[in-house]
Amino acid sequence: MKNKTDNNLNFTDLLHELKEKRVNPNKKGVALAFFLSILWSGNPIAIKIGLDDAPPLRLGWMRFVLGGIVAIIWAIYNKEKLQLRSKEVLPLLGVGLLFSIQLGFMNVGQNFTSGGHGVIMITTFPLWSSIFSHLFIPKDKLTKLKVFGMSIAYSGIILLFWESLLNSKSDYLWGDVMMLTSAMLLGARQIYISQIAQDIPQINILLSQALIGIISFFVFSVFFESQNYLFSVSLLAALFYQGIIIAGFGFIGQTWLLKNYLPSKITIISLSQPVFGVFLAWFILNETPGVELIFATILVVIGSYISVRNKT
Repeated sequence: MKNKTDNNLNFTDLLHELKEKRVNPNKKGVALAFFLSILWSGNPIAIKIGLDDAPPLRLGWMRFVLGGIVAIIWAIYNKEKLQLRSKEVLPLLGVGLLFSIQLGFMNVGQNFTSGGHGVIMITTFPLWSSIFSHLFIPKDKLTKLKVFGMSIAYSGIILLFWESLLNSKSDYLWGDVMMLTSAMLLGARQIYISQIAQDIPQINILLSQALIGIISFFVFSVFFESQNYLFSVSLLAALFYQGIIIAGFGFIGQTWLLKNYLPSKITIISLSQPVFGVFLAWFILNETPGVELIFATILVVIGSYISVRNKT
C-alpha cells in the first residue's frame, strides 16, 4: 500500500513539474502568437471562398492532406522520429476526433453564414477555454470578473443572433449556431492539447489530427456529398491557405506555443482575430460590415479580454 501511495504522489509531482515548464510568453512567443492570430483570422475567409467550388467535407479532407504533408516535411527537417507509444493511442485518438468534429462544424457552418459572422463566432473560443479550465483544472476557476467579461462578449453574440432573426434576407442563424459550436469545441481542444502536449511529441499530435481528419471527412463526404469539383484558381488558393498555411504551419506554431507557454496568455493575443477577420471579409469578400457586426466585434474583443486577462 505504501508503494502504491508513493507512486501516486510521484505521478502527481511529475504532472505538476510538467505544467510548471510552461511560462509566460517572451517576445518571441508574443510575436509568433500575434502573427498566427493574423493568419487564423483569414481562415474563415479562405473556407468561404473554397466553398464556392467544393462542398464542405470534401474541402476539409483535401485541407487535411496538405496539412499532413507539411507536418511530415517538418518532422523530417527537424529529424523527429515517428514513434507511437501505446499510452499515446487513446489521447491521440481523442484529440483527432475532437479536431475532426470541430472542423466539421466549422466548414459546414461557414457555408451557411457570412465570413464576418464566422470570424466573430469562432473567436469566442477563449471564453469556452475559460469554462473548460474551470471544470477540469482545479487552480483555474472562474471569478466574478471573468464571468462579467464573458457576459459582455456574449452580448455581442446575442446581437448577431438577433440580427440573423430580424433580417430575413441573410439567414445566418443556423450557420452562426454551428460556428459557435465549433468555437466551443476549439476551446476544449486548446485545453486538451495543452495538457497532453507535455508528454506527447508534437509531430504525433499533428499527424493524428491530419490522419483522423482525412479518414473521417473522406468517408462522410463520399456518403453525403454528390457535388462535382470546380477546379479554379480561387479553390487552389483557398486550399493552399487552409492546408499549407493554417493546417500546416499554423498548427505547428500553435502546438509549439501551447506546449511551451501558458495557454491562457496565448489566448489573450488571439483576441485580435475578429478585428482582422471582419476587415478581411470586407476587403476580400466585399461584405460591408453593418453596425451590428461592428458593435459585436467590439463587445467580443473587450469582453474576452476582461475574461481571460487575469488567468494564471
